[in-house]
Amino acid sequence: MPELPEVAALADFLAARLQGAVVSKVQIVSFAVLKTADPPISDLEGRTVTAVRRYGKFVAVEADGIHLVFHLARAGWVRLTDAPTGALLKRGGGHIAVRLSFSSAGGPLDLDLTEAGTKKSLAVYLVRDPSDVPGIAALGPDPFSPGFDVESLAAILTSSKQQIKGVLRSQGIIAGIGNAYSDEILHAARISPFAIASSLDRPATERLYDAIHDILGTALAEASGKPASELKDAKRSHMRVHGRAGEACPVCGDTVREVSFADTALQYCPTCQTKGKILADRRTSRFLK
Repeated sequence: MPELPEVAALADFLAARLQGAVVSKVQIVSFAVLKTADPPISDLEGRTVTAVRRYGKFVAVEADGIHLVFHLARAGWVRLTDAPTGALLKRGGGHIAVRLSFSSAGGPLDLDLTEAGTKKSLAVYLVRDPSDVPGIAALGPDPFSPGFDVESLAAILTSSKQQIKGVLRSQGIIAGIGNAYSDEILHAARISPFAIASSLDRPATERLYDAIHDILGTALAEASGKPASELKDAKRSHMRVHGRAGEACPVCGDTVREVSFADTALQYCPTCQTKGKILADRRTSRFLK
Protein backbone atom coordinates (compact mmCIF):
# COMPACT_ATOMS: atom_id res chain seq x y z
CA MET A 1 0.00 0.00 0.00
CA PRO A 2 1.42 3.44 -0.88
CA GLU A 3 1.99 5.63 2.17
CA LEU A 4 2.89 9.27 2.77
CA PRO A 5 6.27 9.33 0.92
CA GLU A 6 5.00 7.52 -2.18
CA VAL A 7 1.71 9.43 -2.29
CA ALA A 8 3.56 12.75 -1.95
CA ALA A 9 5.94 11.82 -4.77
CA LEU A 10 3.01 10.59 -6.86
CA ALA A 11 1.14 13.88 -6.36
CA ASP A 12 4.25 15.84 -7.42
CA PHE A 13 4.73 13.59 -10.45
CA LEU A 14 1.12 14.03 -11.56
CA ALA A 15 1.22 17.79 -10.94
CA ALA A 16 4.25 18.13 -13.20
CA ARG A 17 2.58 16.16 -16.00
CA LEU A 18 -1.07 17.19 -15.69
CA GLN A 19 -1.13 20.83 -14.61
CA GLY A 20 -2.61 22.85 -17.46
CA ALA A 21 -3.98 19.76 -19.23
CA VAL A 22 -7.66 19.58 -20.14
CA VAL A 23 -9.78 16.54 -19.25
CA SER A 24 -11.11 15.28 -22.58
CA LYS A 25 -12.81 12.05 -21.51
CA VAL A 26 -13.60 10.05 -18.35
CA GLN A 27 -14.22 6.30 -18.48
CA ILE A 28 -15.46 4.55 -15.33
CA VAL A 29 -14.72 0.87 -15.91
CA SER A 30 -15.68 -0.28 -12.40
CA PHE A 31 -18.68 1.61 -11.03
CA ALA A 32 -17.98 0.25 -7.54
CA VAL A 33 -14.90 2.46 -7.37
CA LEU A 34 -16.88 5.73 -7.68
CA LYS A 35 -18.20 6.77 -4.26
CA THR A 36 -20.02 10.01 -5.17
CA ALA A 37 -22.78 11.08 -7.57
CA ASP A 38 -22.91 14.87 -7.12
CA PRO A 39 -21.32 16.47 -9.04
CA PRO A 40 -21.60 13.85 -11.81
CA ILE A 41 -18.31 12.46 -13.04
CA SER A 42 -19.05 13.86 -16.52
CA ASP A 43 -18.58 17.36 -15.04
CA LEU A 44 -14.82 16.78 -15.19
CA GLU A 45 -14.78 16.79 -18.98
CA GLY A 46 -13.64 20.08 -20.49
CA ARG A 47 -12.02 21.32 -17.26
CA THR A 48 -8.36 22.27 -16.88
CA VAL A 49 -6.17 20.74 -14.18
CA THR A 50 -4.98 23.51 -11.86
CA ALA A 51 -3.31 21.56 -9.03
CA VAL A 52 -2.57 18.11 -7.60
CA ARG A 53 -2.29 17.79 -3.82
CA ARG A 54 -1.84 15.13 -1.15
CA TYR A 55 -4.10 14.72 1.89
CA GLY A 56 -2.77 11.90 4.04
CA LYS A 57 -2.83 8.95 1.62
CA PHE A 58 -5.36 10.62 -0.68
CA VAL A 59 -4.48 12.39 -3.94
CA ALA A 60 -6.71 15.25 -5.13
CA VAL A 61 -6.62 16.47 -8.73
CA GLU A 62 -8.21 19.92 -8.90
CA ALA A 63 -9.81 20.91 -12.20
CA ASP A 64 -11.44 24.35 -12.40
CA GLY A 65 -12.96 24.23 -8.94
CA ILE A 66 -13.88 20.57 -8.55
CA HIS A 67 -11.64 17.82 -7.21
CA LEU A 68 -11.14 14.25 -8.34
CA VAL A 69 -9.90 12.52 -5.20
CA PHE A 70 -8.61 8.96 -5.09
CA HIS A 71 -7.29 6.56 -2.47
CA LEU A 72 -5.23 3.68 -3.84
CA ALA A 73 -5.85 1.35 -0.87
CA ARG A 74 -3.81 -1.85 -0.77
CA ALA A 75 -3.53 -2.86 -4.42
CA GLY A 76 -4.31 0.29 -6.38
CA TRP A 77 -1.85 2.23 -8.51
CA VAL A 78 -1.65 4.73 -11.36
CA ARG A 79 -0.33 4.44 -14.89
CA LEU A 80 0.30 7.51 -17.04
CA THR A 81 0.57 6.93 -20.78
CA ASP A 82 1.76 9.59 -23.22
CA ALA A 83 0.87 7.52 -26.32
CA PRO A 84 -2.77 6.56 -25.72
CA THR A 85 -4.66 4.45 -28.24
CA GLY A 86 -8.02 6.13 -27.73
CA ALA A 87 -9.70 2.76 -27.26
CA LEU A 88 -12.94 2.42 -25.33
CA LEU A 89 -12.61 0.19 -22.29
CA LYS A 90 -14.95 -2.68 -21.52
CA ARG A 91 -16.48 -2.79 -18.06
CA GLY A 92 -15.31 -5.57 -15.80
CA GLY A 93 -12.23 -6.40 -17.85
CA GLY A 94 -8.64 -6.18 -16.66
CA HIS A 95 -7.17 -4.17 -13.82
CA ILE A 96 -8.16 -0.68 -15.01
CA ALA A 97 -10.90 0.86 -12.86
CA VAL A 98 -10.89 4.44 -14.20
CA ARG A 99 -9.30 6.11 -17.21
CA LEU A 100 -8.92 9.86 -17.50
CA SER A 101 -7.88 11.15 -20.91
CA PHE A 102 -6.25 14.58 -21.26
CA SER A 103 -5.18 16.94 -23.99
CA SER A 104 -2.06 18.89 -23.10
CA ALA A 105 0.56 21.08 -24.72
CA GLY A 106 2.80 18.02 -24.98
CA GLY A 107 0.12 15.87 -26.58
CA PRO A 108 -2.58 13.47 -25.37
CA LEU A 109 -2.26 11.63 -22.05
CA ASP A 110 -4.13 8.79 -20.39
CA LEU A 111 -4.17 8.38 -16.62
CA ASP A 112 -5.34 4.93 -15.53
CA LEU A 113 -6.26 4.07 -11.95
CA THR A 114 -5.64 0.34 -11.63
CA GLU A 115 -6.26 -2.30 -8.98
CA ALA A 116 -4.93 -5.84 -8.82
CA GLY A 117 -6.34 -8.76 -6.83
CA THR A 118 -9.85 -9.76 -5.91
CA LYS A 119 -10.36 -7.52 -2.87
CA LYS A 120 -11.39 -4.19 -4.39
CA SER A 121 -10.81 -1.15 -2.17
CA LEU A 122 -9.74 1.56 -4.62
CA ALA A 123 -11.95 4.60 -4.03
CA VAL A 124 -12.64 7.62 -6.25
CA TYR A 125 -14.63 10.73 -5.35
CA LEU A 126 -15.63 13.82 -7.32
CA VAL A 127 -16.28 16.66 -4.86
CA ARG A 128 -16.42 20.42 -4.68
CA ASP A 129 -14.04 20.48 -1.72
CA PRO A 130 -11.58 17.78 -0.58
CA SER A 131 -13.04 17.97 2.94
CA ASP A 132 -16.27 16.55 1.49
CA VAL A 133 -14.48 13.18 1.35
CA PRO A 134 -15.17 11.53 4.74
CA GLY A 135 -11.69 10.03 4.96
CA ILE A 136 -10.04 13.41 4.44
CA ALA A 137 -12.38 15.17 6.88
CA ALA A 138 -11.41 12.64 9.57
CA LEU A 139 -7.63 12.82 9.08
CA GLY A 140 -5.39 13.47 12.05
CA PRO A 141 -2.40 15.84 11.83
CA ASP A 142 0.13 15.36 9.07
CA PRO A 143 3.59 14.45 10.46
CA PHE A 144 5.13 17.33 8.51
CA SER A 145 2.56 19.97 9.40
CA PRO A 146 3.99 22.93 11.39
CA GLY A 147 1.81 22.18 14.41
CA PHE A 148 2.93 18.57 14.79
CA ASP A 149 5.69 18.73 17.40
CA VAL A 150 6.87 16.40 20.14
CA GLU A 151 4.32 17.88 22.57
CA SER A 152 1.50 17.12 20.12
CA LEU A 153 2.71 13.54 19.84
CA ALA A 154 3.01 13.23 23.62
CA ALA A 155 -0.60 14.38 24.03
CA ILE A 156 -1.76 11.79 21.48
CA LEU A 157 0.11 8.98 23.22
CA THR A 158 -0.95 9.94 26.74
CA SER A 159 -4.63 9.75 25.82
CA SER A 160 -4.47 6.38 24.04
CA LYS A 161 -4.76 2.86 25.45
CA GLN A 162 -4.09 1.33 22.02
CA GLN A 163 -0.96 -0.52 21.02
CA ILE A 164 1.49 1.92 19.47
CA LYS A 165 1.46 0.07 16.13
CA GLY A 166 -2.27 0.74 15.83
CA VAL A 167 -1.87 4.38 16.84
CA LEU A 168 0.67 5.02 14.10
CA ARG A 169 -1.51 3.33 11.49
CA SER A 170 -4.74 5.10 12.45
CA GLN A 171 -5.36 7.86 9.90
CA GLY A 172 -7.66 9.67 12.30
CA ILE A 173 -4.79 10.01 14.78
CA ILE A 174 -1.78 10.68 12.52
CA ALA A 175 -2.20 10.97 8.74
CA GLY A 176 -0.17 9.14 6.13
CA ILE A 177 1.57 6.30 7.99
CA GLY A 178 0.64 2.71 7.16
CA ASN A 179 1.79 -0.80 7.90
CA ALA A 180 5.24 -0.62 6.33
CA TYR A 181 6.48 2.70 7.68
CA SER A 182 5.02 2.05 11.13
CA ASP A 183 7.24 -1.07 11.29
CA GLU A 184 10.25 0.98 10.20
CA ILE A 185 9.51 3.84 12.61
CA LEU A 186 9.09 1.55 15.61
CA HIS A 187 12.32 -0.28 14.75
CA ALA A 188 14.22 2.99 14.52
CA ALA A 189 12.70 4.17 17.82
CA ARG A 190 13.48 0.80 19.51
CA ILE A 191 9.84 0.36 20.61
CA SER A 192 7.77 -2.83 20.63
CA PRO A 193 4.79 -2.72 18.25
CA PHE A 194 2.68 -4.10 21.11
CA ALA A 195 3.64 -1.36 23.59
CA ILE A 196 0.62 0.58 24.89
CA ALA A 197 0.87 4.17 23.68
CA SER A 198 0.17 5.74 27.08
CA SER A 199 2.96 3.66 28.67
CA LEU A 200 5.72 5.34 26.67
CA ASP A 201 7.91 7.60 28.78
CA ARG A 202 9.36 10.91 27.63
CA PRO A 203 12.61 9.49 26.16
CA ALA A 204 10.62 6.90 24.18
CA THR A 205 8.22 9.59 22.96
CA GLU A 206 11.13 11.74 21.77
CA ARG A 207 12.73 8.75 20.02
CA LEU A 208 9.42 8.02 18.33
CA TYR A 209 8.99 11.62 17.20
CA ASP A 210 12.51 11.69 15.78
CA ALA A 211 12.00 8.32 14.07
CA ILE A 212 8.77 9.48 12.41
CA HIS A 213 10.57 12.39 10.81
CA ASP A 214 13.80 10.56 10.04
CA ILE A 215 12.16 7.54 8.41
CA LEU A 216 9.49 9.46 6.50
CA GLY A 217 11.88 12.30 5.62
CA THR A 218 14.44 9.91 4.17
CA ALA A 219 11.75 8.06 2.23
CA LEU A 220 10.37 11.35 0.90
CA ALA A 221 13.81 12.35 -0.33
CA GLU A 222 14.31 8.95 -1.99
CA ALA A 223 10.89 9.04 -3.68
CA SER A 224 11.05 12.66 -4.83
CA GLY A 225 11.37 13.06 -8.57
CA LYS A 226 10.76 9.40 -9.38
CA PRO A 227 8.05 8.45 -11.89
CA ALA A 228 5.10 6.45 -10.65
CA SER A 229 6.49 3.25 -12.17
CA GLU A 230 9.55 3.34 -9.87
CA LEU A 231 7.99 4.28 -6.53
CA LYS A 232 7.00 0.81 -5.35
CA ASP A 233 10.49 -0.62 -5.88
CA ALA A 234 12.07 2.42 -4.23
CA LYS A 235 9.92 1.89 -1.15
CA ARG A 236 10.77 -1.80 -0.84
CA SER A 237 14.49 -1.30 -1.34
CA HIS A 238 14.93 0.88 1.76
CA MET A 239 13.01 -1.23 4.29
CA ARG A 240 15.11 -2.53 7.18
CA VAL A 241 12.56 -4.79 8.90
CA HIS A 242 9.26 -4.54 7.04
CA GLY A 243 8.97 -7.44 4.62
CA ARG A 244 12.31 -8.81 5.88
CA ALA A 245 11.16 -11.63 8.15
CA GLY A 246 13.89 -14.25 8.48
CA GLU A 247 16.65 -11.86 7.45
CA ALA A 248 19.29 -10.32 9.70
CA CYS A 249 18.51 -7.00 11.36
CA PRO A 250 20.89 -4.44 9.82
CA VAL A 251 21.40 -2.83 13.26
CA CYS A 252 22.11 -5.77 15.59
CA GLY A 253 22.19 -8.88 13.40
CA ASP A 254 19.32 -10.66 15.16
CA THR A 255 16.70 -12.39 13.00
CA VAL A 256 13.78 -10.20 11.98
CA ARG A 257 10.53 -11.77 13.21
CA GLU A 258 6.92 -11.56 12.04
CA VAL A 259 3.50 -11.47 13.65
CA SER A 260 0.69 -12.41 11.27
CA PHE A 261 -2.94 -11.38 11.46
CA ALA A 262 -5.97 -12.22 9.32
CA ASP A 263 -5.06 -9.97 6.41
CA THR A 264 -1.76 -8.33 7.31
CA ALA A 265 1.51 -8.85 9.17
CA LEU A 266 4.08 -6.81 11.05
CA GLN A 267 7.83 -7.31 11.31
CA TYR A 268 10.17 -6.37 14.16
CA CYS A 269 13.59 -7.10 15.66
CA PRO A 270 13.48 -8.78 19.11
CA THR A 271 16.86 -7.44 20.20
CA CYS A 272 16.20 -3.87 19.11
CA GLN A 273 12.56 -3.62 20.15
CA THR A 274 11.36 -6.23 22.66
CA LYS A 275 14.42 -6.97 24.85
CA GLY A 276 14.78 -10.32 23.09
CA LYS A 277 11.18 -11.44 23.61
CA ILE A 278 9.51 -13.21 20.68
CA LEU A 279 6.00 -11.85 20.22
CA ALA A 280 3.16 -14.35 19.84
CA ASP A 281 2.15 -14.99 16.25
CA ARG A 282 -1.54 -15.85 16.20
CA ARG A 283 -1.22 -17.69 12.89
CA THR A 284 1.39 -20.22 14.07
CA SER A 285 1.09 -20.30 17.89
CA ARG A 286 -1.65 -22.96 17.77
CA PHE A 287 0.93 -25.37 16.28
CA LEU A 288 3.35 -24.76 19.14
CA LYS A 289 1.07 -25.85 21.98
